[in-house]
Amino acid sequence: MNKKIIGNLMLTLTAIIWGTAFVAQRVGMESIEPITFTAARMYLAFFAVGLVALLSSRKEQEILADKSQEEVRTYKKNTIWGGVCCGSFLVTATIFQQMGLVYTTAGKAGFITALYILLVPIISFVFFKKKNTWLVWFAVLIGVAGMYLLCMNEGFYLTHGDSLVCVCAFLFSGHILSCDYFTGRGNPLRISAIQFLTASLISTVLAFIMESPAPDKIISAAVPILYCGIVSGGIGYTLQMVAQRYTDPVVASLLMSMESVFAVIAGALLIHERMTIRELAGCLVIFIAIILVQIPVGNKEKPS
Repeated sequence: MNKKIIGNLMLTLTAIIWGTAFVAQRVGMESIEPITFTAARMYLAFFAVGLVALLSSRKEQEILADKSQEEVRTYKKNTIWGGVCCGSFLVTATIFQQMGLVYTTAGKAGFITALYILLVPIISFVFFKKKNTWLVWFAVLIGVAGMYLLCMNEGFYLTHGDSLVCVCAFLFSGHILSCDYFTGRGNPLRISAIQFLTASLISTVLAFIMESPAPDKIISAAVPILYCGIVSGGIGYTLQMVAQRYTDPVVASLLMSMESVFAVIAGALLIHERMTIRELAGCLVIFIAIILVQIPVGNKEKPS
């Protein structure tokens, strides 16, 4: 089977996993604090991905065999720093998302989080001077309108939960940009393992400072933690890291954005969440914006 097709299928599965994980995160908040929940799931993800990374060490040796010593040093350096950088963005984004899910629904959190796809081209323009097409800016305007329909109340302000998830979307933009930069310059599996180790250590420190971690709380939220840690974290992010090497970035972003749709479906089917007509309209408008921002628009050459 074509590697691009395999990559696309892996990213579709990733979107399903991440979408349903919003429900697990929402349910987990009934018996445990958000940062403690994050720390527990990150440790599980680290052990799961770390095992896979160790098993693939022979393949890495084959890749490095044809490289010079300088190239090997650079490759390993990018792997380590890539993991630390991606892990720092991942853990802060996840913590804000997890805190937001205490106050908002899984479906809304899924669509607000998906705004990172609109934010990536804006951040690339502001910090890296990467030019965007008119369609990107048009999609951003549509996305703002969708956010208004989905989140703004009569007082014209975001609720506490929605605000926290908005911060999460900005941080996930940084995570995506970090992944795009480092996965092609280092070992994607080891980057993934190191990012989860980094996320585990940071969230553990924050949990002991800001919360009261206890074994009984972790046990009471065992099922959501296991799903978010092993399936969403270990499997999902590894699939993303590997698949992004074999598929087009535009297609990859589009497929991963489907997590927002799966979050709404999972929330409705599994925990009976309901949205108003206005909120559903906001979801639709945001999804249209997400699709538009990923459509490549080239400059047509004038006929000679």
